Amino acid sequence: MSKILIRGAKVLGGEAQDVLIDGETIAAVGADLDAGDATVIEAAGRILLPGLVDLHTHLREPGREDSETVLTGTRAAASGGYTAVFAMANTFPVADTAGVVEQVWRLGKESGYCDVQPIGAVTVGLEGKKLAELGAMHESAARVTVFSDDGKCVDDAVIMRRALEYVKAFGGVVAQHAQEPRLTEGAQMNEGVVSAELGLGGWPAVAEESVIARDVLLAEHVGSRVHICHLSTAGSVEIVRWAKSRGIDVTAEVTPHHLLLTDELVRSYNPVYKVNPPLRTEADVMALREALADGTIDIVATDHAPHPHEDKDCEWAAAAMGMVGLETALAVVQQTMVETGLLDWAGVAERMSFAPARIGGLPHHGRPVSAGEPANLTLVDTSYRGVVDPAHFASRSRNTPYEGRELPGRVTHTFLRGRATVVDGTLA
Repeated sequence: MSKILIRGAKVLGGEAQDVLIDGETIAAVGADLDAGDATVIEAAGRILLPGLVDLHTHLREPGREDSETVLTGTRAAASGGYTAVFAMANTFPVADTAGVVEQVWRLGKESGYCDVQPIGAVTVGLEGKKLAELGAMHESAARVTVFSDDGKCVDDAVIMRRALEYVKAFGGVVAQHAQEPRLTEGAQMNEGVVSAELGLGGWPAVAEESVIARDVLLAEHVGSRVHICHLSTAGSVEIVRWAKSRGIDVTAEVTPHHLLLTDELVRSYNPVYKVNPPLRTEADVMALREALADGTIDIVATDHAPHPHEDKDCEWAAAAMGMVGLETALAVVQQTMVETGLLDWAGVAERMSFAPARIGGLPHHGRPVSAGEPANLTLVDTSYRGVVDPAHFASRSRNTPYEGRELPGRVTHTFLRGRATVVDGTLA
């Protein structure tokens, strides 16, 4: 690999510095570094962040390659500034054995655009009845440490307790999709004023909050770690805040779309806004932003959920739930958190790189931008403004809720262990 000098970038939003990459490693950080024989990237005014890490991505392979593949998903991730993603287990077949998680892990190695860390299913077939091969998946080449039935809630308290006990033995974590199934039968959107006016089945906040309350108490009882996926209500924020005040080992994530969009958009009946958990109220959005700012919510995770055109271009009731998010996540966070003054860029780095790598146990990602560290980096032009056009996405699917919306910021370069995966906004 050749040497690369990133000149004059604001590291984590601070003072302008030069960053010299030599091979897979950051060789030096400082002012007026000698370029020597390095390729120079003029980065004055841009923000340099550690490579982003997404703890919640659906890559769909194996089984739903019409929606996404590991290759197309990691290309989308690199475009969005990510150097590592955690791939959810709801594939076909389900990632509930060592064999399937190793397959996904190896596909990630072959793609070369970002590291792929598989998430193992908690239960066999995501059916919630019997624990999957948690130990075997952890001992596999993929070294799985995060387990989730995302898409389905582990609603049986005994199964959830056993999973928490099991992963404690090797420092793993159970990531819960908090949705009480009997409270959400037939649910189409957030339960509230808008659902009542539209006559659509409501997904009540308590269906999320009751599961979170149960699981933080189970985690306290067992002395294990629990992670709350895509937290979406103000009440959920208060439960997590209370749990942390008791010293319970709980972490939580919020998606970009829950930081920006509200259930008022469902009045359009456009299925692009159909997602699980559903878009909530403006009051919930504001509570989520404040919780992300004060650390109650630990990370931003995309819940990137690609679907083919036919699964979204239909009537609302028949449409699949989910949105793509890897290529727009950083822009939404810039708009909702940085430009509102709730977070600085160092705070963004904590919530989109350092903390997710720490929660997921990725030792070579989410590292400081300093000499001797792996050169996993993202360079962002924060002055850029552009209208989202999904036709230009690297993802195989186009189900974005931001089409036609102006968003700030653009990833100009992404480096995975010193190798450029994105150059001047274009995939390498």
